[in-house]
Amino acid sequence: MREDKQEGTKADMREAVQESTAEQAPAAEALSFLNRPGLTRLWTTVRARLERNGLQPIGTVRLQNLDAEEREALSLLLAKSLTGPDASIRLADLDTRLRTSAVGRGLAATLAELGPPLTDRRAARDAVTAERARVWSAAEAALSATSLAAQPWARSWMEELRRSGTLTRRPTDTALTTATQAIQTLMVLFPGRGPDPTPATWGRGELATRTTGSAHGLDDGTVLARLVLRGIALACGADVPVDAPGRRALWHLASVTPDEVSSTVLTYGLRPTGVTWQETALRERADHSLETHLTLRELRTLSLELPPCTRIRVCENPRVVEAAADTGRTAPLICTSGSATTVVLALLDALAATGCVFAYHGDFDWPGIALANRVIHRYRAESWRMKAADYEYLATRTQMYGTPQLLLTGPRVEAAWDPELAPAMDALGIAQHEEAALDLLLEDLA
Repeated sequence: MREDKQEGTKADMREAVQESTAEQAPAAEALSFLNRPGLTRLWTTVRARLERNGLQPIGTVRLQNLDAEEREALSLLLAKSLTGPDASIRLADLDTRLRTSAVGRGLAATLAELGPPLTDRRAARDAVTAERARVWSAAEAALSATSLAAQPWARSWMEELRRSGTLTRRPTDTALTTATQAIQTLMVLFPGRGPDPTPATWGRGELATRTTGSAHGLDDGTVLARLVLRGIALACGADVPVDAPGRRALWHLASVTPDEVSSTVLTYGLRPTGVTWQETALRERADHSLETHLTLRELRTLSLELPPCTRIRVCENPRVVEAAADTGRTAPLICTSGSATTVVLALLDALAATGCVFAYHGDFDWPGIALANRVIHRYRAESWRMKAADYEYLATRTQMYGTPQLLLTGPRVEAAWDPELAPAMDALGIAQHEEAALDLLLEDLA
């Protein structure tokens, strides 16, 4: 009896599978029909309309210039003959037709089955609008909770932020954090009238630590710094700055001192013609073959007038400066220390304004070529032993001496001053740091 029972169970399962397959077959055939090329344009047009309609089958779509294949497919789908070149199709009728056919599902479900998934663009827009409203509601509440609420410029600042879209292009949580930190920073800078009208003086890093928890929170280039500077400009009746000197000046208007002492530029052999103790000190250090680190603070007060058309060498690695000092070289030299930072560019800008000309040398690797491009383009500088022939000579010499080879890595960068350099570097595939050419550079600095 147990065997008879098992056989009966197996028969029931086979029958159930057969019934399920029989039910699925019409739906599969229907979906296969819906995927035929003659309906492609219909589904593309209907999909776009549904996504705009919140996935509701509302309205009418019109297909023009139908070909024979499209007319045949549409006639079969709609169960009516189409003979003209155009057809208007009500989405509600199409939805009903699909539900009552072998497909057995509505228009939206059918398109989802055909793929790709539908997007409810109306719901997505509503969600974005709601998120934006939440950002501005929270920002308004944060502003109202501070003394800034009584200052007319603060309301103008908030309205400017709303119009610019700066915050709403960012993730909601990031936008809320940025807005709150900007409000807190401006509240610290402009607390309103009190018994002591003298504003507090802040270092920018100190201020950033207080309002963001990070000493770099207000660094140049951050969204937060841009928002705060826009607020300072409105509070002080100043223009929004467009360059680094303008930004520093605006910070000073709010009694914030940017960090102008920790970043320095390494120099050697500069002999400015000025008569103050600063220029005299530079000349004396040059006479004694001593390098000098200059800060942005010093550059603001230093007169960098040099004899007309003074030729200044620019290198990338401090080792070149060290070797020049050790060997008593006399030619002026400036080192970028691996990157053209603000203080480096400030010095080169000041010297270029007095008529100095530059020659640049750096590493033969892709970051080195990128930095050379930047310096050479900005100052119309000459390349200094940076041609393809120079690279090949150094590569041959290192191979001859058995020097360990450094492989080139990273994306290739074309050398603007020599179109043959990048192909030569690609062909050999090795990097040459500036120290490899140290003896040659010292010859030029003699």
